[in-house]
Amino acid sequence: MDPIAEYCHSVTEAVRRIQSEQRDAMTAVAALLADKVESGRSIYITGCSHSSLFAQEVFYRAGGFLLMNPILLPGMTLDVRPVTLTSQYERISGIAAAVLSGSPIEAGDVLFIASVSGRNDVPVEMALWARERGISVVALTSMAYSQAVTSRHDSGLRLFEVADLVLDLMCPEGDAVLDIAGLPVKTGAISTVTGITMMHAVISETLRLLVKRGMTPPVFMSGNRDGGDAYNQALLAQYRTQIHYM
Repeated sequence: MDPIAEYCHSVTEAVRRIQSEQRDAMTAVAALLADKVESGRSIYITGCSHSSLFAQEVFYRAGGFLLMNPILLPGMTLDVRPVTLTSQYERISGIAAAVLSGSPIEAGDVLFIASVSGRNDVPVEMALWARERGISVVALTSMAYSQAVTSRHDSGLRLFEVADLVLDLMCPEGDAVLDIAGLPVKTGAISTVTGITMMHAVISETLRLLVKRGMTPPVFMSGNRDGGDAYNQALLAQYRTQIHYM
């Protein structure tokens, strides 16, 4: 099989497994989000390095749920130079508490924490900090990867072990899926594809539940459609107490 076909097959198979094996987990997360939105609570999502892409994908976008709030960690997004700092910073103890304590997150809210390996200090400490304060933690992580490595946190715990709910990214240890003759390591990472697929699926189910409960949840219209800007501004004003990225 050629790399193009093999990569597409790997992604398709991972998404098929997500639909089959993660449906109950996704349904549970969507129900939690619907409950929190209905009670006026806030939803946050964060991640280090490439895992920050999950947070960037699901907020302030056409067709997106207005109430997804990113926490973009200082020094741990891919615009940092040199980019190798992101890997160093996510292994430093104390950063998580400093960032979260300075954010508007509070008891009763939900925090998605994305970490493919789930082993580094910052994601583990964010989960511990949040749960101690009555914040529901949803881990977006790879169980196969995380169970194959040891924690770098002093507690010896990995992210999936300190979360309330877990969404499994269904990627292998190391994330990449392709073996190419002559390359000493695998290539073709899939966690971004699977993670974003899961997040959009969960959010869509959340919206369905809210509609079923009699609400009209706020969803961005493309700003490039006629009337889009005015439509979005009205929603941003209406839900300003649950939106923290403006």
